[in-house]
Amino acid sequence: MRAQITPPVRRLLDVLPRTGRRVADPVRAAAEATAAGCAVALEHTPAADAATELRDLVARVAGAGLAGACELTVPVDRLGAAAAGVVGAAADAGLDVALDGAPAAVDALAAGVGPVTVVVRAADAGAEERCRALAGGRVRLTGAHLPGRRGAAADLAFVRCLDVLMSGAGRPGVGTTDPRLVAIAGERAAWNERAPDSWEYVMPWQVRSEQQRRLVAGGYRVRVVLRSGPATPALRPAGRS
Repeated sequence: MRAQITPPVRRLLDVLPRTGRRVADPVRAAAEATAAGCAVALEHTPAADAATELRDLVARVAGAGLAGACELTVPVDRLGAAAAGVVGAAADAGLDVALDGAPAAVDALAAGVGPVTVVVRAADAGAEERCRALAGGRVRLTGAHLPGRRGAAADLAFVRCLDVLMSGAGRPGVGTTDPRLVAIAGERAAWNERAPDSWEYVMPWQVRSEQQRRLVAGGYRVRVVLRSGPATPALRPAGRS
């Protein structure tokens, strides 16, 4: 089945919020999200000392007793050599970790640390092949972020990557709020006889909240992305499918 989205629906999707609002207090928001039955992905944009800010966030989350429900997204490019230390601090505190950044840097770090989630952008060159290589582990698949990478071609690239991950032995995270792609993900999971806890939807906090509630009520695992800190730099704008 192909992800064919009609022009009226596409126009509607294009005017909806793409990233969710930024939260002033990610720990408080994480508590609200977990109370609503969701897991959490923490995406903090540091203002100054990136490693220190992320370590502080990890400590606050752990201190609030929320570590088991939270995953810290580590911006590998921003942190450079300090990324491994932040990954270790998060793991020691009981948080899962997702690595985001240039594929070469992310894959090199992932090979040297414990189990982590790797963020893969479906629109990037070689994304489908990368999904094949990573399909036995944890992958968060996200959609087209960059100018000129939206529309039917981007949707089809997303679905091709989704097919690879759903048929693999790993744990996919499906990063989309697009109702059509949400439905396709559910269909692919059923086709591959995946248990509900073997994969998850990943969606921005407070974007399509009713959809998130319906999915949770239906037994699906939903992880909401909480973004904090200054606005994400224009070079790597956060987005959705």
